[in-house]
Amino acid sequence: MSQPLVTVICLCHNHERFVREAVESVYRQSYSRVQLIIVDDCSQDQSVALIKELIRDRPEIVFIVNDKNIGNCKSFNLALTVAQGEFIIDLAADDILLPERIATGVGTLQKAGIEYGVQFSDAEIVSEKGGRLYLHSDKYPHHTIPQGDIYRELIDRFFICSPTMMFRMEVMEHMNGYDESLAFEDFDFWIRSSRKFKYCYVPQVLEKKRLVNSSMSQRQFTRGNHQRWSTLAVCKKIKALNRNLEEDKALQRRLRYEFLLSMRMMDVSLAMQFLKLWVRK
Repeated sequence: MSQPLVTVICLCHNHERFVREAVESVYRQSYSRVQLIIVDDCSQDQSVALIKELIRDRPEIVFIVNDKNIGNCKSFNLALTVAQGEFIIDLAADDILLPERIATGVGTLQKAGIEYGVQFSDAEIVSEKGGRLYLHSDKYPHHTIPQGDIYRELIDRFFICSPTMMFRMEVMEHMNGYDESLAFEDFDFWIRSSRKFKYCYVPQVLEKKRLVNSSMSQRQFTRGNHQRWSTLAVCKKIKALNRNLEEDKALQRRLRYEFLLSMRMMDVSLAMQFLKLWVRK
């Protein structure tokens, strides 16, 4: 039986220092049927020239260069229009896939069955220079990670290292891609996808996630950050998607946390929006 095609969508924006390692990690996969799509979101450094060099002898690779910065969600959706894989990986150009990442993900999802739409794993967290800092499982031990229908637990707490996800194309088709109105995609993806599809976890390090000081994830807990307004928008979606009292209670806990966090950051206008949603019946 032939291997299903896997599409890796690699998003780059000013990742000149890291993109070579990201792209070469796709080349080094033990799994052979891989479609690589690279999108440069109007980098101001030498990323485009470097990527052209990396793919010079690989005409099968799709390279999209945005003439203006449109953000991760729109860039990913643009790549999705030419993606042909049965399974998809969203790879940031500062992260690194380990050689067995794709093979393990495909095998796990195939064994789990069609109702399982998303696979995720442990990860090694590395510094900008690539030095090991810690494992994701050091903070989120394997035995605490749920599988299956994890919708309610995703409302309640963080436990997925988002770069480690692989998902079926069917998941993206169901969701109509990422929500382009949001500043970031992972929380919204988890909520909307887990309402329909089950998740499976592999307690194995399959990716290296790089902590970069200028990254969006490193700036999200700052006053006035637009990413937290996206969190509010996702919480409104949760309210509409919830089906039972336990899910409503989980949302109440989330809203209380977000309200208190906003107040600690003196982001009063955002705090009031979380409070309004919290007390609304």
